[in-house]
Amino acid sequence: MKVYRANIIYAPTPDKLEIVPHGYISVRSSGIIEGVYAKKPAKTAWRQVIDLGDKLLIPAFNDLHVHAPQYRNMGLALDLELLPWLNTYTFPEEAKYADTTYAQRMYRRFIHDLWMQGTMRSAVFGTMHAESTRILADLFVQAGMGAYVGLVGMNRNSPDNLRNTTDDVIEGLEMLRKHLEKHGKDGLVRPIITPRFIPSCTPDMLQALGQYAAQTGMPVQSHLSENRSEIAWVAELEPESTSYGDAYNRYGLFGQTPTLMAHCCYTDGEELELMKRNGVYVVHCPMSNSNLSSGIAPIRRFLDEGMHVALGTDISAGHNLSMLNAMRYAMQVSKLRYAESRGALRFLSLSEVLYLATKAGGSFFGKVGSFEHGYEFDALVIDDSYLNYDNYTLEQRLERYIYLGDDRDIRRRFCRGVELTEPVY
Repeated sequence: MKVYRANIIYAPTPDKLEIVPHGYISVRSSGIIEGVYAKKPAKTAWRQVIDLGDKLLIPAFNDLHVHAPQYRNMGLALDLELLPWLNTYTFPEEAKYADTTYAQRMYRRFIHDLWMQGTMRSAVFGTMHAESTRILADLFVQAGMGAYVGLVGMNRNSPDNLRNTTDDVIEGLEMLRKHLEKHGKDGLVRPIITPRFIPSCTPDMLQALGQYAAQTGMPVQSHLSENRSEIAWVAELEPESTSYGDAYNRYGLFGQTPTLMAHCCYTDGEELELMKRNGVYVVHCPMSNSNLSSGIAPIRRFLDEGMHVALGTDISAGHNLSMLNAMRYAMQVSKLRYAESRGALRFLSLSEVLYLATKAGGSFFGKVGSFEHGYEFDALVIDDSYLNYDNYTLEQRLERYIYLGDDRDIRRRFCRGVELTEPVY
């Protein structure tokens, strides 16, 4: 048993911050939280307490939508909308991952940056290259960080050097699944079925991936209703479907197994109801939606409807890997929706954005993202002393950290109870 003393802050529900000044959190050797206490109880197992002083202890961040091979393009090429951006900038960069030496070098930088930002778990798109995707998964294993890693399927409306066959994708997923199972069924790194999006996959590929999901129970991730031009294109390609979401659903890729759908800027009506019934996660990516002029997802409505909602950085359409930045943008764009709706859609609160970045996203991995009993201890130790917090409440200190902080404030990082030092490969 390890016990930590700090200013403990977490969001067990969207509308509530749990704040324990100079409290105690006990963590079993398995990395599972035993409890949070306001005072030190008289327990013989608590002979040693690790005192973190006046620092903040918060759950680690979870990024539910990120493109690892786009890391080199961060902060570049944000002068186009989605579809021209893919063809002009993104696809040429992803084609470079046919070279495993290049993949090794760039993926190391990507995972190091995730570690710096305090993101201990991620849902990650690789490329269509099976060997480079295996390298990405192995680097996560070595770093001790959690991830769902996706081998991307794409066999139409893509450059010739970025197309794989249906057999290629299924065989690559099987290879990745068996390879990662060597680390145990409860390993931190697992595969995820990843059709890039409906326009890049033929019906045969989508059908096969849906069948593979049904056979294996493997989760699914993709994109949904990001951009109006994209939605119109899907309607042309899938005329029998009643919505973009229905197109995925017809192939068994829309909540039949746990499913992440990024963006959902224009999800409404039947598509929204289908997502609710199937328990599909909305992954809100406010940085990329702003940068590519895609739109503002109606997150308040999704939350009010009781849907699963998480946050993603979506690099490189998102311009950095900071989940703090994702939280800031989420609050800011929600205020634009509030203004547009003349107050009908309330903007996001501090507790809600912390919840989205921690427990809401963590739920895709299991009991992750909170400090409640039975949850895995994923945590960040934050030193915000330079922000001159005299006379600020702990809630105010959290708010200032979210708006003003960065990776330099993180003193310690934990994933499933293990403290993770800087990755060295």
